[in-house]
Amino acid sequence: MISAVTITGTRSTNHRPTEDYHQLFADHLRPYAGAHFYIGGARGIDTLALLWLAENTAAPLTVVVPGRVEQQPAEAREAVARTRNRITEVVELGAAELRTPAFHARNRWMVDHSQFTIGFPLTGPPGTSGTWQTLNYTHEQGRPHLIVPV
Repeated sequence: MISAVTITGTRSTNHRPTEDYHQLFADHLRPYAGAHFYIGGARGIDTLALLWLAENTAAPLTVVVPGRVEQQPAEAREAVARTRNRITEVVELGAAELRTPAFHARNRWMVDHSQFTIGFPLTGPPGTSGTWQTLNYTHEQGRPHLIVPV
């Protein structure tokens, strides 16, 4: 049984209506509603998944940020504030600079604390985005993952 799941995904989500994401989450996250979810504190999929999970499950939720929550985009900060009563833990990794290495470290931290990763990359071939970096790291660790292109 899977007890911990990492959620990763694109920050670019405006190309689909919010209802589409709600359906994707119902189809692909609800089956793991008994697990603990690790979610990055960015905008896009991270924010949409956090809001959906908080509203539609009783699952424990951990939000992980590379620096501090107050350094995150406004949309992400608002989602954390809105769901604070449902968040089990906020992990602030304290990176001095919010650059690619800090985001990769956050992604690895989440994967290292979970057994399964669900990724929501943009539709198209695999690339070098943070979502793909996280999915590739999951694969390198020999852990299962699910890819749901958006």
